Amino acid sequence: MAERATALDEAAAFPADDIAALTEIGVLRAPLPRSAGGLGWGTEPDGAAGALALLRLLGQGNLAIGRVFEAHVNAIRLIARYGSADDLAAGARAAADGSLFALWVTDPPDGGLTLLPGGIVRGRKQFCSGAGHVSHAVMTAEDLDGRVRLVMAKLASGVTVTKLAGGMQGMRAATTGQAAFASVSVTPFGAAGDYLREPDFSTGAWRTSAVTLGGLDALLAEAARQLRARGRLDDPHQQARMGQALIAGESARLWMEAAAPRAENADTNPADTVAYVNFARLAVERACLDAIALVQRCLGVAAFVRPNPVERLCRDLATYLRQPAPDMALTEAASHKLRR
Repeated sequence: MAERATALDEAAAFPADDIAALTEIGVLRAPLPRSAGGLGWGTEPDGAAGALALLRLLGQGNLAIGRVFEAHVNAIRLIARYGSADDLAAGARAAADGSLFALWVTDPPDGGLTLLPGGIVRGRKQFCSGAGHVSHAVMTAEDLDGRVRLVMAKLASGVTVTKLAGGMQGMRAATTGQAAFASVSVTPFGAAGDYLREPDFSTGAWRTSAVTLGGLDALLAEAARQLRARGRLDDPHQQARMGQALIAGESARLWMEAAAPRAENADTNPADTVAYVNFARLAVERACLDAIALVQRCLGVAAFVRPNPVERLCRDLATYLRQPAPDMALTEAASHKLRR
Protein backbone atom coordinates (compact mmCIF):
# COMPACT_ATOMS: atom_id res chain seq x y z
CA MET A 1 0.00 0.00 0.00
CA ALA A 2 2.76 2.41 0.92
CA GLU A 3 4.53 1.80 -2.37
CA ARG A 4 1.37 2.65 -4.34
CA ALA A 5 0.19 5.53 -2.16
CA THR A 6 2.04 8.35 -3.91
CA ALA A 7 0.80 7.41 -7.40
CA LEU A 8 -2.77 7.06 -6.13
CA ASP A 9 -2.53 10.48 -4.48
CA GLU A 10 -1.19 12.15 -7.61
CA ALA A 11 -4.02 10.72 -9.70
CA ALA A 12 -6.65 11.15 -6.95
CA ALA A 13 -7.45 7.52 -7.80
CA PHE A 14 -9.38 5.09 -5.62
CA PRO A 15 -7.17 2.26 -4.28
CA ALA A 16 -9.16 -0.50 -5.97
CA ASP A 17 -6.31 -3.02 -6.05
CA ASP A 18 -5.59 -2.56 -2.36
CA ILE A 19 -9.25 -2.93 -1.43
CA ALA A 20 -9.42 -6.07 -3.57
CA ALA A 21 -6.43 -7.50 -1.71
CA LEU A 22 -8.07 -6.73 1.64
CA THR A 23 -11.27 -8.35 0.44
CA GLU A 24 -9.42 -11.49 -0.64
CA ILE A 25 -7.93 -12.07 2.80
CA GLY A 26 -11.25 -11.44 4.58
CA VAL A 27 -10.60 -8.00 6.04
CA LEU A 28 -14.00 -6.61 4.99
CA ARG A 29 -15.66 -9.34 7.07
CA ALA A 30 -13.51 -8.75 10.14
CA PRO A 31 -15.72 -6.01 11.69
CA LEU A 32 -18.82 -8.24 11.65
CA PRO A 33 -19.81 -9.75 15.00
CA ARG A 34 -18.60 -13.30 15.40
CA SER A 35 -22.19 -14.51 15.32
CA ALA A 36 -22.40 -13.07 11.80
CA GLY A 37 -19.17 -14.63 10.55
CA GLY A 38 -16.69 -11.92 11.50
CA LEU A 39 -14.04 -11.31 14.14
CA GLY A 40 -15.89 -8.61 16.07
CA TRP A 41 -13.14 -6.08 15.28
CA GLY A 42 -14.97 -2.82 15.96
CA THR A 43 -18.28 -4.35 17.04
CA GLU A 44 -17.45 -6.41 20.15
CA PRO A 45 -15.41 -5.65 23.30
CA ASP A 46 -12.98 -8.51 22.69
CA GLY A 47 -12.29 -7.12 19.23
CA ALA A 48 -10.82 -3.82 20.40
CA ALA A 49 -7.18 -4.92 20.19
CA GLY A 50 -7.64 -6.47 16.76
CA ALA A 51 -9.45 -3.41 15.43
CA LEU A 52 -6.74 -1.10 16.78
CA ALA A 53 -3.96 -3.16 15.21
CA LEU A 54 -5.74 -3.37 11.84
CA LEU A 55 -6.64 0.31 11.63
CA ARG A 56 -3.12 1.31 12.64
CA LEU A 57 -1.61 -0.96 9.98
CA LEU A 58 -3.87 0.47 7.29
CA GLY A 59 -2.89 3.99 8.34
CA GLN A 60 0.76 3.01 8.01
CA GLY A 61 0.10 1.77 4.48
CA ASN A 62 -2.11 4.56 3.18
CA LEU A 63 -4.15 6.97 5.28
CA ALA A 64 -6.79 7.24 2.56
CA ILE A 65 -7.39 3.48 2.70
CA GLY A 66 -7.57 3.67 6.47
CA ARG A 67 -10.18 6.41 6.16
CA VAL A 68 -12.32 4.38 3.77
CA PHE A 69 -12.05 1.23 5.85
CA GLU A 70 -12.77 3.01 9.14
CA ALA A 71 -16.07 4.17 7.63
CA HIS A 72 -16.77 0.54 6.64
CA VAL A 73 -16.25 -0.49 10.28
CA ASN A 74 -18.43 2.35 11.52
CA ALA A 75 -21.25 1.48 9.14
CA ILE A 76 -21.23 -2.19 10.12
CA ARG A 77 -21.13 -1.25 13.79
CA LEU A 78 -24.23 0.91 13.41
CA ILE A 79 -26.09 -1.90 11.65
CA ALA A 80 -25.03 -4.39 14.33
CA ARG A 81 -25.89 -2.04 17.17
CA TYR A 82 -29.21 -0.61 16.04
CA GLY A 83 -30.47 -2.82 13.22
CA SER A 84 -32.63 -5.92 13.42
CA ALA A 85 -31.33 -9.47 13.00
CA ASP A 86 -32.47 -9.30 9.38
CA ASP A 87 -30.63 -6.00 8.87
CA LEU A 88 -27.41 -7.48 10.27
CA ALA A 89 -27.81 -10.60 8.15
CA ALA A 90 -28.19 -8.47 5.02
CA GLY A 91 -25.11 -6.42 5.92
CA ALA A 92 -23.15 -9.59 6.69
CA ARG A 93 -24.04 -11.14 3.35
CA ALA A 94 -22.93 -8.00 1.54
CA ALA A 95 -19.62 -7.78 3.43
CA ALA A 96 -18.97 -11.50 2.91
CA ASP A 97 -19.49 -10.96 -0.82
CA GLY A 98 -16.83 -8.25 -0.83
CA SER A 99 -19.04 -5.16 -0.52
CA LEU A 100 -17.38 -2.07 0.89
CA PHE A 101 -19.65 0.09 3.04
CA ALA A 102 -19.50 3.86 3.32
CA LEU A 103 -20.83 6.13 6.05
CA TRP A 104 -22.28 9.33 4.60
CA VAL A 105 -23.77 11.65 7.21
CA THR A 106 -22.85 15.21 6.15
CA ASP A 107 -25.58 17.32 4.57
CA PRO A 108 -24.83 20.19 2.19
CA PRO A 109 -25.87 23.64 3.44
CA ASP A 110 -28.94 23.79 1.20
CA GLY A 111 -30.49 20.52 2.33
CA GLY A 112 -29.68 16.88 2.84
CA LEU A 113 -31.42 13.56 2.43
CA THR A 114 -35.16 13.11 2.97
CA LEU A 115 -36.72 9.77 3.88
CA LEU A 116 -40.12 9.34 2.26
CA PRO A 117 -42.82 6.76 3.01
CA GLY A 118 -42.07 3.38 1.53
CA GLY A 119 -38.33 3.57 2.22
CA ILE A 120 -37.40 6.02 -0.52
CA VAL A 121 -34.78 8.74 -0.17
CA ARG A 122 -34.22 11.89 -2.17
CA GLY A 123 -31.65 14.61 -1.77
CA ARG A 124 -27.89 14.94 -1.39
CA LYS A 125 -24.91 14.15 0.79
CA GLN A 126 -21.49 15.81 0.71
CA PHE A 127 -17.97 14.82 1.79
CA CYS A 128 -18.72 11.24 0.75
CA SER A 129 -15.54 9.17 0.99
CA GLY A 130 -15.33 6.38 -1.56
CA ALA A 131 -17.92 8.11 -3.75
CA GLY A 132 -18.32 6.21 -6.99
CA HIS A 133 -16.50 3.14 -5.70
CA VAL A 134 -18.27 1.81 -2.60
CA SER A 135 -21.23 -0.48 -3.17
CA HIS A 136 -23.26 0.16 0.01
CA ALA A 137 -23.75 3.12 2.33
CA VAL A 138 -25.19 3.77 5.75
CA MET A 139 -26.56 7.30 5.81
CA THR A 140 -28.61 9.69 7.89
CA ALA A 141 -31.89 10.94 6.46
CA GLU A 142 -34.60 13.18 7.85
CA ASP A 143 -38.14 11.78 7.74
CA LEU A 144 -41.23 13.89 7.11
CA ASP A 145 -41.61 14.48 10.87
CA GLY A 146 -38.14 16.01 11.06
CA ARG A 147 -36.55 13.03 12.81
CA VAL A 148 -33.07 11.84 11.85
CA ARG A 149 -33.06 8.18 10.84
CA LEU A 150 -30.39 5.72 9.82
CA VAL A 151 -30.81 4.01 6.44
CA MET A 152 -28.84 1.37 4.56
CA ALA A 153 -28.65 1.60 0.78
CA LYS A 154 -27.23 -0.43 -2.05
CA LEU A 155 -25.73 2.16 -4.35
CA ALA A 156 -26.94 1.49 -7.88
CA SER A 157 -29.33 3.33 -10.18
CA GLY A 158 -30.64 6.67 -9.02
CA VAL A 159 -27.37 7.76 -7.39
CA THR A 160 -25.28 10.43 -9.13
CA VAL A 161 -21.76 11.04 -7.86
CA THR A 162 -19.78 14.20 -8.55
CA LYS A 163 -16.34 15.34 -7.48
CA LEU A 164 -15.83 18.14 -4.99
CA ALA A 165 -15.10 21.41 -6.75
CA GLY A 166 -11.33 21.80 -6.71
CA GLY A 167 -10.79 18.48 -4.95
CA MET A 168 -9.24 17.82 -1.54
CA GLN A 169 -5.82 18.99 -0.43
CA GLY A 170 -5.10 15.67 1.27
CA MET A 171 -6.59 12.16 1.44
CA ARG A 172 -7.08 12.41 -2.31
CA ALA A 173 -7.19 8.65 -2.85
CA ALA A 174 -10.31 8.46 -0.65
CA THR A 175 -12.13 10.05 -3.64
CA THR A 176 -14.33 12.20 -1.44
CA GLY A 177 -17.21 13.66 -3.43
CA GLN A 178 -20.92 14.46 -3.42
CA ALA A 179 -23.84 12.11 -4.00
CA ALA A 180 -27.34 12.98 -5.23
CA PHE A 181 -30.21 10.53 -4.73
CA ALA A 182 -33.28 10.47 -6.95
CA SER A 183 -35.96 8.20 -5.47
CA VAL A 184 -33.54 5.51 -4.26
CA SER A 185 -34.88 2.56 -2.25
CA VAL A 186 -33.27 2.13 1.18
CA THR A 187 -33.72 0.10 4.35
CA PRO A 188 -34.37 2.27 7.41
CA PHE A 189 -33.12 0.73 10.63
CA GLY A 190 -33.05 1.57 14.31
CA ALA A 191 -34.94 4.35 16.07
CA ALA A 192 -34.95 8.07 15.41
CA GLY A 193 -31.83 9.70 16.84
CA ASP A 194 -29.76 6.50 17.05
CA TYR A 195 -26.86 7.92 15.05
CA LEU A 196 -26.22 10.62 17.66
CA ARG A 197 -26.82 8.31 20.63
CA GLU A 198 -24.09 8.41 23.25
CA PRO A 199 -21.65 7.06 24.18
CA ASP A 200 -21.17 5.44 20.75
CA PHE A 201 -21.34 8.68 18.81
CA SER A 202 -18.37 10.21 20.64
CA THR A 203 -16.36 7.13 21.56
CA GLY A 204 -16.19 6.02 17.93
CA ALA A 205 -13.56 8.73 17.47
CA TRP A 206 -10.96 6.27 18.75
CA ARG A 207 -11.10 4.37 15.46
CA THR A 208 -10.28 7.50 13.45
CA SER A 209 -7.39 8.21 15.82
CA ALA A 210 -6.13 4.64 15.36
CA VAL A 211 -5.79 5.24 11.62
CA THR A 212 -4.08 8.56 12.34
CA LEU A 213 -1.63 6.80 14.65
CA GLY A 214 -0.64 4.57 11.75
CA GLY A 215 -0.03 7.61 9.58
CA LEU A 216 2.15 9.07 12.32
CA ASP A 217 4.13 5.81 12.45
CA ALA A 218 4.71 6.01 8.69
CA LEU A 219 5.79 9.65 8.87
CA LEU A 220 8.39 9.01 11.57
CA ALA A 221 9.73 5.93 9.80
CA GLU A 222 10.06 7.78 6.49
CA ALA A 223 11.74 10.78 8.12
CA ALA A 224 14.29 8.49 9.78
CA ARG A 225 14.91 6.70 6.46
CA GLN A 226 15.60 9.96 4.66
CA LEU A 227 17.89 11.26 7.38
CA ARG A 228 19.80 7.96 7.26
CA ALA A 229 20.12 8.24 3.49
CA ARG A 230 21.56 11.75 3.89
CA GLY A 231 23.99 10.63 6.57
CA ARG A 232 22.40 13.00 9.09
CA LEU A 233 21.23 10.59 11.80
CA ASP A 234 24.23 11.41 14.00
CA ASP A 235 23.62 15.15 13.87
CA PRO A 236 22.66 16.17 17.44
CA HIS A 237 20.15 18.75 16.24
CA GLN A 238 18.40 16.17 14.08
CA GLN A 239 18.46 13.70 16.94
CA ALA A 240 16.89 16.27 19.25
CA ARG A 241 14.07 16.98 16.80
CA MET A 242 13.46 13.32 16.03
CA GLY A 243 13.63 12.52 19.73
CA GLN A 244 10.76 14.92 20.38
CA ALA A 245 8.83 13.44 17.45
CA LEU A 246 9.38 9.91 18.81
CA ILE A 247 8.07 11.01 22.21
CA ALA A 248 4.96 12.34 20.47
CA GLY A 249 4.51 9.04 18.63
CA GLU A 250 4.87 6.97 21.79
CA SER A 251 2.44 9.23 23.66
CA ALA A 252 -0.13 8.76 20.89
CA ARG A 253 0.33 4.98 21.02
CA LEU A 254 -0.15 4.83 24.78
CA TRP A 255 -3.30 6.94 24.60
CA MET A 256 -4.79 4.72 21.90
CA GLU A 257 -3.96 1.46 23.65
CA ALA A 258 -5.79 2.75 26.72
CA ALA A 259 -8.72 4.33 24.86
CA ALA A 260 -9.66 1.45 22.55
CA PRO A 261 -10.63 -1.12 25.22
CA ARG A 262 -12.40 1.53 27.29
CA ALA A 263 -14.46 2.64 24.32
CA GLU A 264 -15.47 -0.92 23.43
CA ASN A 265 -16.25 -2.03 27.00
CA ALA A 266 -19.97 -1.66 27.62
CA ASP A 267 -19.44 -1.91 31.40
CA THR A 268 -17.53 1.36 31.70
CA ASN A 269 -19.22 4.56 32.81
CA PRO A 270 -20.45 6.20 29.56
CA ALA A 271 -19.63 9.77 30.55
CA ASP A 272 -16.16 8.76 31.76
CA THR A 273 -15.54 6.89 28.52
CA VAL A 274 -16.63 9.77 26.31
CA ALA A 275 -14.33 12.14 28.21
CA TYR A 276 -11.38 9.75 28.00
CA VAL A 277 -11.77 9.13 24.28
CA ASN A 278 -12.06 12.87 23.65
CA PHE A 279 -8.80 13.42 25.54
CA ALA A 280 -7.17 10.60 23.57
CA ARG A 281 -8.40 11.98 20.26
CA LEU A 282 -6.92 15.39 21.00
CA ALA A 283 -3.68 13.95 22.38
CA VAL A 284 -3.16 12.05 19.13
CA GLU A 285 -3.98 15.17 17.14
CA ARG A 286 -1.43 17.18 19.11
CA ALA A 287 1.18 14.47 18.71
CA CYS A 288 0.66 14.44 14.94
CA LEU A 289 0.80 18.20 14.57
CA ASP A 290 3.98 18.38 16.65
CA ALA A 291 5.57 15.56 14.67
CA ILE A 292 4.68 17.17 11.34
CA ALA A 293 6.39 20.40 12.35
CA LEU A 294 9.47 18.58 13.67
CA VAL A 295 9.85 16.36 10.60
CA GLN A 296 9.52 19.33 8.28
CA ARG A 297 12.29 21.07 10.20
CA CYS A 298 14.44 17.95 9.96
CA LEU A 299 14.09 17.59 6.20
CA GLY A 300 13.75 21.23 5.21
CA VAL A 301 12.23 22.19 1.90
CA ALA A 302 12.42 18.58 0.65
CA ALA A 303 9.47 17.82 2.92
CA PHE A 304 7.32 20.07 0.74
CA VAL A 305 8.33 18.72 -2.66
CA ARG A 306 6.32 16.10 -4.51
CA PRO A 307 6.65 13.14 -4.83
CA ASN A 308 8.49 12.95 -1.50
CA PRO A 309 6.32 10.60 0.64
CA VAL A 310 6.74 12.97 3.58
CA GLU A 311 4.96 15.73 1.65
CA ARG A 312 1.95 13.44 1.08
CA LEU A 313 1.95 12.05 4.62
CA CYS A 314 1.96 15.54 6.13
CA ARG A 315 -0.81 16.66 3.78
CA ASP A 316 -2.93 13.55 4.42
CA LEU A 317 -2.47 13.78 8.17
CA ALA A 318 -3.29 17.48 8.30
CA THR A 319 -6.49 16.84 6.35
CA TYR A 320 -7.55 13.77 8.32
CA LEU A 321 -6.94 15.49 11.65
CA ARG A 322 -9.66 18.05 10.88
CA GLN A 323 -12.34 16.11 12.71
CA PRO A 324 -15.38 18.10 13.89
CA ALA A 325 -15.65 20.24 17.04
CA PRO A 326 -12.23 19.71 18.65
CA ASP A 327 -12.68 22.64 21.04
CA MET A 328 -16.03 21.29 22.23
CA ALA A 329 -14.53 17.83 22.71
CA LEU A 330 -11.74 19.29 24.85
CA THR A 331 -13.86 21.56 27.03
CA GLU A 332 -16.54 18.92 27.63
CA ALA A 333 -13.93 16.33 28.57
CA ALA A 334 -12.15 18.76 30.87
CA SER A 335 -15.43 19.85 32.45
CA HIS A 336 -16.38 16.26 33.19
CA LYS A 337 -12.98 15.43 34.64
CA LEU A 338 -12.79 18.56 36.79
CA ARG A 339 -16.24 18.01 38.30
CA ARG A 340 -15.33 14.57 39.59
